[in-house]
Amino acid sequence: MIADRIVCVDCGGQCHRITYWPEDDPPVPGDSVAYRCSDCGDRWDMVLDQEDFDD
Repeated sequence: MIADRIVCVDCGGQCHRITYWPEDDPPVPGDSVAYRCSDCGDRWDMVLDQEDFDD
C-alpha cells in the first residue's frame, strides 16, 4: 500500500501525499509519487517499486 504520510528527511515533520491516481488507472511500479512536508514545505518525490504494493 502506498503511504499517505512519510517522515520528512530534512526536518522530521509529516509529509503528506499529493499524488493521486484515478480508480481506472492505478499506479504501477516505476511510477513516482510526491509528498509535501507540512512543517518545512519541502517536496519529496519517490519512485514506487514492487515492495510498495505488497501488503
